Amino acid sequence: MSTAVVVGSGPNGLAAAVHLADRGLSVRVLEAEDRIGGGCRSSELTLPGLVHDECSAFHALAAGSPFLAGLGLEEHGLRWLWPEVQLAHPLDGGREALLWRDVAQTAAGLGDDGAAWDALVGRTARGFGDLLEDIMRPLVHLPRHPVALARFGLDAVLPASVVARRWRGEEARALFGGIAAHAFARLDAPFTGSIGIVLAASGHAVGWPVAAGGSASITDALAARLRALGGTVETGRRVTDARELDADVALLDVAPGAAARILAPSLPARTARAYRRYRHGPAAFKVDYAVEDGIPWASAGARLAGTVHLGGTLEEIAAAEAATARGTMPQRPFILVGQQYLADPSRSQDGVHPVWAYAHVPHAWAGDGLEAVTAQIERFAPGFRSRVRAMAVRSPAAIEASNANYVGGDISTGSNGGLQLLVRPRPALDPYATGVPGVYLCSAATPPGAGAHGMPGYRAAEAALAWLARG
Repeated sequence: MSTAVVVGSGPNGLAAAVHLADRGLSVRVLEAEDRIGGGCRSSELTLPGLVHDECSAFHALAAGSPFLAGLGLEEHGLRWLWPEVQLAHPLDGGREALLWRDVAQTAAGLGDDGAAWDALVGRTARGFGDLLEDIMRPLVHLPRHPVALARFGLDAVLPASVVARRWRGEEARALFGGIAAHAFARLDAPFTGSIGIVLAASGHAVGWPVAAGGSASITDALAARLRALGGTVETGRRVTDARELDADVALLDVAPGAAARILAPSLPARTARAYRRYRHGPAAFKVDYAVEDGIPWASAGARLAGTVHLGGTLEEIAAAEAATARGTMPQRPFILVGQQYLADPSRSQDGVHPVWAYAHVPHAWAGDGLEAVTAQIERFAPGFRSRVRAMAVRSPAAIEASNANYVGGDISTGSNGGLQLLVRPRPALDPYATGVPGVYLCSAATPPGAGAHGMPGYRAAEAALAWLARG
């Protein structure tokens, strides 16, 4: 029986491990921390009984993942739950733009911009399954749905700020801009339109669900599936040397810099240079709140939304993201707020609710963003401060300390600016191969990038299996 070792127990490491075990390999997973999960951990961060997601929270691409969907993870406790409104984007004066599962309902709320929303986002949502099969692969591949991919590509190459010109009203433009800001990149950068289109369409095609009981349920289910296949998971095992990779194949769910350190000196010089030069992007500054009676949003739709984007108009968001990208902390940063408890009431306790929030801040920023996050919520929800009963704060340094893949607080495991969005971690026909025989990189630094969908792990495992088959 062939053997495999996987370093890291985030969704990608566990996805790789499950796929290898399902193909008959004897698999061990080695996790540096005392708990599995990577970015999919959940904890009582503020008050007893309140469940907060430590990082990853809403899971459109995980719920729609071509790999995870076929694993039967519901047999291991994974259950998806949806809020009534997938996303709200409040504007000053109580105005709002809402993303509903239903395209027509969303378009109706956008008034004169509704038809243009349906023409781009609705069209993409209607062919989302076919599109996902192609965009969840490395850049160089034979398209399975070339017409859908080509149609998407015409808009995907554009900056988000250019795509947003399709809409005239502030509401639709802000809604799209906030979604595109998930790229953690300047909105006038090429290809950022693709992030906005895909994530907006996913809200219609799949929704933005949460995992019942917390995001940890995703990796718990993957670990249970692995154990059912005979695989093992060891925590407290930080790998620092290639000699610890005693197996026929090894997969590394780590950042490229960590891979370069582990594999030195056997890593080919060209790969080592690429991994050391790999760029990390802006950071997150996270605040978790315990809020009595929930957030008193001025906009009615935000009170029903699982995710709320706070940044004001498209122009405000673009200015904040540009400042963050050049290393300057904006006075009003772009902020994501999670109200997971609306879909999953089990996370709350006695009328006090867990609220998840983070701001986009410069890479490795060492400042205190608590007031900036709180003030931005208060801007759109007057009276919010008076309802806060407890808080837990994580700076970029603390985020990296909890998960070494998040270098400098970069929770995307790599900058999405420029060509690195498409070609990561280095230009190569096989982006998962390290150049060391039998060793593959499977983290979010590889295609198709960040998320709890497990696709980098699955693709890297496929590459490892192909190498084994070649003997």
